Amino acid sequence: MLYPYIKLGDGTEILHTQIIEEDGMEKVEVHFEKPIETGFKTARCVLPTYVWIIKENYSDEEISFFTEFLEHNIHLIYEFARVGGAESA
Repeated sequence: MLYPYIKLGDGTEILHTQIIEEDGMEKVEVHFEKPIETGFKTARCVLPTYVWIIKENYSDEEISFFTEFLEHNIHLIYEFARVGGAESA
């Protein structure tokens, strides 16, 4: 399940999963999506490793911006992922 985190001024929606336990490590997947004329821009990053598993229609500059955004917000995203999203916090 994806929980809403924030919507940026350009229409990009950022959502995240709950905490996922894998190989003794807690991870969260963060999803970025923005509507465009031909469909959507979509990207997904796995925290805490910052590995991008999806990057569709986003430029390298946009992905770099999102990586920096995640570095500044990782603590909040994990906090909200533990409680079922920001609306539950």
